[in-house]
Amino acid sequence: MIAQTIFLGMLGPWQIVLIVAVVVLLFGGRKIPELMRGLGSGIKEFKDATKEDEKLEGGSNESKS
Repeated sequence: MIAQTIFLGMLGPWQIVLIVAVVVLLFGGRKIPELMRGLGSGIKEFKDATKEDEKLEGGSNESKS
């Protein structure tokens, strides 16, 4: 938690602008929406998988009782 606060405290507006500019230069303006869509779908799949694991663990705990 403290490390996160220190890291976020170190990023100023100019650093964020520089990071965004580098990303645009590396990937191009047209490729960024595709990358974000892929990232979003990956996060969604991860959340669905964790929910499935919780359901499976919950079912096995109920059968043991």
